[in-house]
Amino acid sequence: MPRVLVDRFTVPDAAIDINGHVNNQEYIRWMQDIATAHSSDCGWPLARYIEAKSMWVIRSHFIEYVRPAFAGEELLLATWIAGMDTHTSPRKYRFVRVRDGKTVAEAETLWVYCDATSGRPAAIPPAVREAFPVVTDAAEVAATIAALR
Repeated sequence: MPRVLVDRFTVPDAAIDINGHVNNQEYIRWMQDIATAHSSDCGWPLARYIEAKSMWVIRSHFIEYVRPAFAGEELLLATWIAGMDTHTSPRKYRFVRVRDGKTVAEAETLWVYCDATSGRPAAIPPAVREAFPVVTDAAEVAATIAALR
């Protein structure tokens, strides 16, 4: 199970907005895509949640745009679980430009674990807790990203 999952991709032309840089909506889409991939890599693909009659829903997003990203730039997107409470789990993200190692954006999503039948928050079961390592060491995150640059 990856403690920090990092994806490498090139910003497509379709991600660019009227201001000439990556559209805000693209960051959210990329964040959701890597969160889903990380969950699968940790042993919890969509089919397993369906079988368990559970799901994660988003309570909030916070994104800090540090500098713009442009079409054709290669980015690394890292994600990790920053904590786990009774019903919630904050997941963090960092977008890094490969060319110079500069952070483009940092973000956090607060995910709520829910019963899929009722849609209500549910206690995160031990099997889920055990599958997702909590990473709180900033040096570990930075080293994982640096190793892939």
